[in-house]
Amino acid sequence: MRNLVNVLQLRSLNKAKEAECSPSQDNEMNQEQMPDIASKASPRNAMNLDWVGMSDIELPVNLIHDQEEAPIRITALVQAYVDLVDPNAKGIHMSRLYLMLNEHMADKTFDRDTLKEVLEAFAESHHDLSSKAFLEFEFDYIRKTPSLKSDNFGWKGYPVRISGTLIKGRLHQQLQVRIPYSSTCPCSAALARQLIQEQFESDFGGQGNVSVETIQEWLGKETSIMATPHSQRSYAQIKVRLEGDRKDFPIDDLINQVEGALKTPVQAAVKREDEQEFARLNGQNLMFCEDAARRIKNALDNEPDYTDYWVRVDHVESLHPHNAVSIVTKGLDDGYKPIP
Repeated sequence: MRNLVNVLQLRSLNKAKEAECSPSQDNEMNQEQMPDIASKASPRNAMNLDWVGMSDIELPVNLIHDQEEAPIRITALVQAYVDLVDPNAKGIHMSRLYLMLNEHMADKTFDRDTLKEVLEAFAESHHDLSSKAFLEFEFDYIRKTPSLKSDNFGWKGYPVRISGTLIKGRLHQQLQVRIPYSSTCPCSAALARQLIQEQFESDFGGQGNVSVETIQEWLGKETSIMATPHSQRSYAQIKVRLEGDRKDFPIDDLINQVEGALKTPVQAAVKREDEQEFARLNGQNLMFCEDAARRIKNALDNEPDYTDYWVRVDHVESLHPHNAVSIVTKGLDDGYKPIP
């Protein structure tokens, strides 16, 4: 009987001690007891991996896009990676990347300095497993654009990617933008002019001198301008490597440089006077895809903040069921490769 009492007293004492443990102590004990396969297990096939991490992370970001303007709020899809250089490690600390991304982006504005800070934090947190880190932010950049002639404005979206790679302490940053524009085929324009000339000869060839008023009236008829050149919506994909002391990402500058070189950006709010001006701009800037690529190259060559660039233009043909494409790079030995 005495032994039974002693056992009951001992159980009661143990329960009292358990009740005295704080929730945090319970959590620590539970965490210690939880299996950690990633840190303790060995891979079946030991080898290093180029990149390991996460993609399509949804993240609100306060973007610095202009040194003189306030940040804008965007929603980005983020990719976050480190490499795995320890062949005997099962994997990386993936949750660390996510938590550090949240920590650094929650209250700070997103500029080139912030991008570097996050990458350095990734590298430090995986110093025993990794030698490099990578981050990419993908989002639509919305710009307010005035109409060509009327007092209206509209909004245009530009797909943007901003990425950074940290390799052995050296930072490489890249800005990529996709810019729509209009292109009118020079060959089609020449063929259309020839048909109009032939129609003019057919209508007036035997009349001798023709008055200005008669010609002016003739030019206004659909039966006279019986052929028009074909044009199409086109796209310029631009990648630039960023250097220098600027903290912001020059998204607006890059868009302005490319649209200024091409001179036929697509329009948002359009009245008749805007459409007429758009037709005039297309008529004065006939271009093949090769012409468009050369115009952009000349514009980017004059920008010292871009240490390298890669350009691809796609003319989404209205004549053909395929696209016409031209690609050009700056041509550096250790730079972007001219790969489609």
